[in-house]
Amino acid sequence: MNREDLFCPSCATALTIKEVFGQERPICPNCDRVIFYDPKVAVICVVPREGRILMIRRGTDLGYGLWGLPGGYVDRGEVVEVAAAREVWEETGLVVEVGNLVGLFSEAGDPVMVAVYSAKETGGTLEAGPEALEVGFFSIDALPTLAFPRDRDVLMKWQNSVNNQY
Repeated sequence: MNREDLFCPSCATALTIKEVFGQERPICPNCDRVIFYDPKVAVICVVPREGRILMIRRGTDLGYGLWGLPGGYVDRGEVVEVAAAREVWEETGLVVEVGNLVGLFSEAGDPVMVAVYSAKETGGTLEAGPEALEVGFFSIDALPTLAFPRDRDVLMKWQNSVNNQY
């Protein structure tokens, strides 16, 4: 847990949990400040090559050893499209130009919202980055075992979208 999860950012009093606005939320018993945790924003890119989609075999805890679309978290103050291109490069070695927004995906109870973009490969060398065990291109009809079931929905939306063109 982070310090900000335990103490009020205004007066440093230990937080308690109380139902506020229909949900249990951290609240300061001293100054009555309600703490709202913002959702974390992640980005992923759908990068096609010759009818196949770029994927990474995850080398991090969440979904370790399973496959997913390249992406990751947006840093505070970072432009979302810049984060999308950065994450693809960090995980795959490919340079991309980020195109159309495919959609914004979220699930009840999950604090992460995922912005999905179409992207066009413009350079680089395909190689697994520090957070990937492998990288490769796969047909949507023959996907490897996915770390996140949402990725199949993302790909179907991308495939059926008139905006799937870079």
